[in-house]
Amino acid sequence: MKHSFIKSINWSLAIAVITLVLAAIFSVISTLLLSGVTWALGMVIVFIIVLIGIFFDTIGVAATAANEGPFHAMASRKLIGAKHAVKITRNADRFANFCNDVIGDIAGIVSGTASAYVVLQLSIQLGHGEGSLDQFFISVLFTSVVAALTVGGKSIGKTLAIQYSTPIIYQVGRILYILEVKLKITLFVNNGKNGKRKKKR
Repeated sequence: MKHSFIKSINWSLAIAVITLVLAAIFSVISTLLLSGVTWALGMVIVFIIVLIGIFFDTIGVAATAANEGPFHAMASRKLIGAKHAVKITRNADRFANFCNDVIGDIAGIVSGTASAYVVLQLSIQLGHGEGSLDQFFISVLFTSVVAALTVGGKSIGKTLAIQYSTPIIYQVGRILYILEVKLKITLFVNNGKNGKRKKKR
């Protein structure tokens, strides 16, 4: 019990550090991309950030919904990515934590900051001063649209993740295979067998 608690604390600290680094990277990249661009292009960038959050939220849910059984069958046929898909399902809690809580939440925060920049640019282009009533209404409208797309997109993503968890995680496994085996980029999904093995459906 104590060993498990220490591992949980270590994982939480590691996630906190990863989140700090990734949040800084996301913020710098979004700031550079938005710097000097028109409000229309800025709006496109905001929607791309929202889509990134939806995408990672979807594969995070798919990881928790998927079972190991089909991937073992694929691995026995030596299908590329099957073994990595097994790793994902065995570490579903951590994988989902990274995708949903780390990437998903960072995308939400960055999209909010980017939205504020787009609203300011649009207000300036329309000739309205900062803090004006028009800017307030533009801010409310744009923020509402972004929030609706985020929540609606994640809702659709969760439905797809539950219904198609096996093919989604298999494709993610193939991507991990390319990154780890072909490009020699080691990711957080480890080779251990921690976590209970899920029963075959």
